[in-house]
Amino acid sequence: MPRDSIKTEIEQYVIDQVKKIRISKGVSQAKLSHLIDLSVGFIGHVENPKHIAKYNLNHLNRISKVLDVPFKDFFPDKGI
Repeated sequence: MPRDSIKTEIEQYVIDQVKKIRISKGVSQAKLSHLIDLSVGFIGHVENPKHIAKYNLNHLNRISKVLDVPFKDFFPDKGI
């Protein structure tokens, strides 16, 4: 059964929040990948809705530290 999206609604929400915060802080995909010790292409794949790549909790923890934002800021106030 085909899905409309490769990522779930909550996964896409988290990815969008990371991207929004990353951009607001002036951090490029390449810079973020360097700061959290991942390949340059990984961030691009995560942010591309056609790719299955997504962040795990360890990635989000490192991202929250390097972008200096609370971990909870990547998640909605209430469930999706």
